[in-house]
Amino acid sequence: MSPASPAAPTWREVIPDGEAARFEAYATELRELQRARTVGQDPFRALHTKAHVAAVGELIVDALPADLAAGAFAAPRKWPVYVRFSNGQIGRHKDTRPDIRGIAIKLVGVPGPKLIPGLESALTQDFLFIQLASIATKNPDEFLALVRAGKKGNALLLPRLIGALGFRRAFAIVRAFLSLPKVPSMATVPFYTAAPLRLGDHAVKLALFPEDANQPTGAAAATSPREPGNRLGEDLVARLQAGPLAWSLRAQRFIDDATTPIEDVSVRWPEDKAPFTPLARLVLPRQDPTSPAGQAVGTLVERLSFDPWHALPEHRPLGAVMRARAAAYRESVLERGAAPEPTEVLPPG
Repeated sequence: MSPASPAAPTWREVIPDGEAARFEAYATELRELQRARTVGQDPFRALHTKAHVAAVGELIVDALPADLAAGAFAAPRKWPVYVRFSNGQIGRHKDTRPDIRGIAIKLVGVPGPKLIPGLESALTQDFLFIQLASIATKNPDEFLALVRAGKKGNALLLPRLIGALGFRRAFAIVRAFLSLPKVPSMATVPFYTAAPLRLGDHAVKLALFPEDANQPTGAAAATSPREPGNRLGEDLVARLQAGPLAWSLRAQRFIDDATTPIEDVSVRWPEDKAPFTPLARLVLPRQDPTSPAGQAVGTLVERLSFDPWHALPEHRPLGAVMRARAAAYRESVLERGAAPEPTEVLPPG
């Protein structure tokens, strides 16, 4: 880690011996699961398989405090973006099933070297968000234990997880998943990186907060979807057809290891001690994802990869979960043959 600026509290990563080899083994295991689940069909993502909607828009960067003006947020400007809304689990399940919903953003036209070998010269930058500010599985070891426990169905998931992690942790993880808050619309609830990343010299977590929960007239039709199993996608389509959607992108700064830990993603960084600072606005203009142009956007976005490690050094992911993702996302992208990074954004539908 480069030396922190005087204004930034000192943060650090704790990387145990043998971690890289362990995470490579985890990535191989997830790749094999991805391969097994896609027999006889085109390979799909290992996680966040089901897309709801793809859209285009802009990330409008504000004038920021000097210590946060770094990387893609170094100066006020507008970045064209692709955005993908999805469910978190592997497979294309109904939206009535408990799941972790996600938003992935790809900025286009971003200069500067990127972190992933082979993509250093790509003019793109990715940010990934989920509906939770913290994650039930505190580290990659617990996450892989959960994946293994549920690999053959949920009927024996809890006893398998107890065997791997013990009763207390197993019960806490299952209870957290079963109590996931219902998402009435992906346009009206906040989303979080949940794991930290760099913002210049700072370690931060990012979040997207909807700017206005009162959506345009016409979106109400989506509250009674024709297909309840696809209600989130239908809702987004109706809202985008009716008018623009916007979110405020904000950052929480690291305070100290106890309050805002880097390595344990099960701890929610408290907003009273680590308040959010606005960085930018994500704006999706009115568009029709069902139109020919909108379908072209959707087809392209489904072929793209979204990886938190596809980033400028100023936005390098931090912590064990993010380090494990470096190997896991690489293997998933290779397995399904993702499209090259784009150099421009298609027009909206």
